[in-house]
Amino acid sequence: MISTKKHIQQLAAILLKKGIRDVVISPGSRNGPLIHTLVACGKFNCRNIVDERSAGYFAIGLSQAIQKPVALICSSGTATLNYAPAVAEAYYLNVPLIVITADRPEYWINQGESQCIPQKNIYRDFTKMEVSLPLEESAKELWHSECICNECINAATSDTAGPVHINVPLDEPLHELVDDKLPEVKVVDNTQILPVLTEKETGILSSLINQSHRILVLAGQQIKNKKLEKLLAEWATKSGAVVLKEHLSNFSHPDFCSSIDTILPSLLNDEAENFNPDLLISFGGQFVSKSLKQFLRLNSPAEHWHLSLSGEHFDTYQSLTKVITCDAFSFFSCLKETIALKDKSYLMLWKNREKKINSLRDEYIKTADFSDLTVFDKIKSHLPSNSVVHLGNSSPVRYALICDAGDKVSYHGNRGTSGIDGSLSTAVGFASCSEKINTLIVGDLSFFYDSNALWNKYVGKNLQIIVINNGGGNIFGLIKGPSDSPAFKEHFFAPNNHKAEGIAKAFDLAYFKAENANELDTALQELYAGKQDNPALLEVFTHAEINTKVFRNLFKHVKN
Repeated sequence: MISTKKHIQQLAAILLKKGIRDVVISPGSRNGPLIHTLVACGKFNCRNIVDERSAGYFAIGLSQAIQKPVALICSSGTATLNYAPAVAEAYYLNVPLIVITADRPEYWINQGESQCIPQKNIYRDFTKMEVSLPLEESAKELWHSECICNECINAATSDTAGPVHINVPLDEPLHELVDDKLPEVKVVDNTQILPVLTEKETGILSSLINQSHRILVLAGQQIKNKKLEKLLAEWATKSGAVVLKEHLSNFSHPDFCSSIDTILPSLLNDEAENFNPDLLISFGGQFVSKSLKQFLRLNSPAEHWHLSLSGEHFDTYQSLTKVITCDAFSFFSCLKETIALKDKSYLMLWKNREKKINSLRDEYIKTADFSDLTVFDKIKSHLPSNSVVHLGNSSPVRYALICDAGDKVSYHGNRGTSGIDGSLSTAVGFASCSEKINTLIVGDLSFFYDSNALWNKYVGKNLQIIVINNGGGNIFGLIKGPSDSPAFKEHFFAPNNHKAEGIAKAFDLAYFKAENANELDTALQELYAGKQDNPALLEVFTHAEINTKVFRNLFKHVKN
């Protein structure tokens, strides 16, 4: 039995024909016609997440895992606002979400009706397209709905992917049903042709590359792409370029450099010029490293080219000179044969420094006190090969990037807007459709903030959660400024005396804990032994003051 509302039937049919099968629903009454129709037609994989904020992040993780758009369905009013953080994250992380919000008829807006707020263009700065369907169902209005739904859904995956918003005003009665099939609908396809460089453009760019002696390539956050990695390695070998990457770029080639946050702070003033590029090429998502941003802003390259299908003008390093509307694989393919073979002196400069710095880092960690840094180093050595790691924001992602990446491990993290609010929900969504072991490494404040992520039936035993409990927001003890403020303790660090054990028990998670290096070794072995039938949580307790001391002394050791 599906809803009698024709434009709801039509929207469901369009989603189906466009191959969108996965739906995350938050319960409500105003979205009843959508729920009735999507569930009853039997064609959609519907999941129920009560907390809309968590549901939005869950959908991000789900979409990343299946590499397809996911539809989000919620009721009207503040339910729609609770999607906003995840919609913003999806926008900057380039995740295709189809956000469908039920709404009251426009004549009830600002008339004292319950669960009624202005919802048109509510995510206007964080979506690729927003439409509001007509309330009535005449032939012309259904034709119009069909047109704008096609266009909006197509926008989610065209060029650079991202979220779109379909607002659906619904009048009562909401729960009248009919025993019928979904209607036939017209589907407008969006055929994409990837831009390629013309012969003239190839010649111009090749000439500039051949004139450059210090080429630096920034490979930003992206899903694992072995084909691109192989091509980029060949291109770098020929051009003499240095490729900088973080774990979130999911590249593992040994010729690439990844120890950015320890290499750059080690440079003395008179060394910076030697490492400074004359040509910078960037692609993919954002970099975590603040050291990299500071270094390039102070040592601007003569040329900075950014590769982007959607042509965004991201000038992170304040040196942008050219936006190339092309995907990275096409760009490096076109230029591979036209560039001259160069020496590797610039690459060896970076690689030799990385080798030296990594040796100093490892030497320091071996004798360091038990702390967040030593915990992350230990976790890295226990991560299962061919597994997935989700990095929480603030200090967890930074500690992880200081340490080496795990063997054949894929890395994910909410580095679009980089908030702490949805890391657990995103990991739960991803793991729910993954056959691999998924590990989330998250701080205590972020974990407690997002603990509603465990309030659903999709948390599988392939999910392992590691909570680094240092008693608060330890990131503010690591960076300059907040730690010197009289307000530091209460309003930056936000001391937390709670433990995660109660939450683990409430949601039926296996619980482990560690308070020193020996306990951590044992707990990690048990965590990944695969003996428990439930998802598991390991809580590691460290001391904030020791963490800060160990972290700061690492950089002194490296610099000296």
